[in-house]
Amino acid sequence: MSEHDDPHAVDLELPIAARITAASERHGEAVIVERAVSLIEGNNEGKEFLLIVGGEHAQGILDGAPVLYWPELWGTRALLHAWNDSAADAVRAALSNQAWRVREMATRVVATRRLDAREQLLALLTDDTARVRASAARALGTVGSLDVVETLSELVKDEDIEVRRAAQQAVTAIRKRSPQE
Repeated sequence: MSEHDDPHAVDLELPIAARITAASERHGEAVIVERAVSLIEGNNEGKEFLLIVGGEHAQGILDGAPVLYWPELWGTRALLHAWNDSAADAVRAALSNQAWRVREMATRVVATRRLDAREQLLALLTDDTARVRASAARALGTVGSLDVVETLSELVKDEDIEVRRAAQQAVTAIRKRSPQE
């Protein structure tokens, strides 16, 4: 067992933000970010860390449930609560993860951390999964500029109401903060 692997040190009743904060105080935020990136890359970061980022749901994996994409998703989500710029490339890579939930979460991290990922977000506006399209539109509403308004405006005709709503809100947000040309 490594110095970072004490599953009894995790209070699974705490919300994710509190678990990440406690882990950052215990191990240092840089360690938490490094381990979150490692999960995104598909590595095993031990029981304690899986419980920190996955909470009670991680116990199912530890008890033998299929791993699927959950650790990658939880590693990405952890970056909403712990951060340094060393994680930026991993988040950009997560935007093209095969699992839609990971792609969706990565768009949230891009928006929260205001990462430059314009091209990847624009590509996600045509994703097969409506939730990814909507989340990419929301992220562009945060990090995009006037040059993406036309593309976002096309999504106002999307078959999914949440995509339409997110696209319209993104266009409004960009226009509100951008000087009109």
